[in-house]
Amino acid sequence: MPKNIIDKLAWFIPIKSLRNKFKINMKKHIINNYKYIKKTANSEIVNKYLTGLKGIEIGGASYADYGIDAINIDRVNISLDSNNAYYLEQNKHSSFIQDIDIISNGDDLPFKDNTVDFVFTSHVLEHFFDPIKALKEWYRVTKKDGYIFMIIPHKERTFDKDRERTTLNELIRRHDGTIKSKNQYDDMHHSVWITEDILELCKYLNFNVVEYHDMDDCRKDGFIIVIQK
Repeated sequence: MPKNIIDKLAWFIPIKSLRNKFKINMKKHIINNYKYIKKTANSEIVNKYLTGLKGIEIGGASYADYGIDAINIDRVNISLDSNNAYYLEQNKHSSFIQDIDIISNGDDLPFKDNTVDFVFTSHVLEHFFDPIKALKEWYRVTKKDGYIFMIIPHKERTFDKDRERTTLNELIRRHDGTIKSKNQYDDMHHSVWITEDILELCKYLNFNVVEYHDMDDCRKDGFIIVIQK
């Protein structure tokens, strides 16, 4: 007699081999979806801006799946040889690793101008030595009226709290080549910010910030900046 809901559904399949195949496939489907649901992050602010749109996520392999329709781009500023170790380290904290769709530097994307509805990043911008270059690249590929949606770690709510904030002047000097990367924070954070620092950077770049929050509504250790092109 049927012992559970899967057995009850399979009971109506007359051929035993097909019945067993159905039960195996259903169990796999339920387990996979349980893992997906368990590890998916939900953000009302992400849903507000990105639901129904198609875009790209930079560094989408780690931390969480926000349920957006995005092509996952491998995180930048990390050599391909170190990717596996990096993601394994991330997985210790998040227990979540997505599949990578495209291996590419996040500040040199293989997309034409004005081709994606959004660029989404979570805890990524700080890994670029030259975040101005990255932001300009994300802006380039975003369609008119599209979004750059960033969740950025807040200096005071992470292990960076004892470091000095990265100034706009330093970012400009990195971008123009006055300051060279020494890789002192390779695989870590090249920059540390509070919300006001990125708002200042966006103003310098003449970006239209349509919404921001000093604390994100998911991890709680970052802040949110939403830019509309």
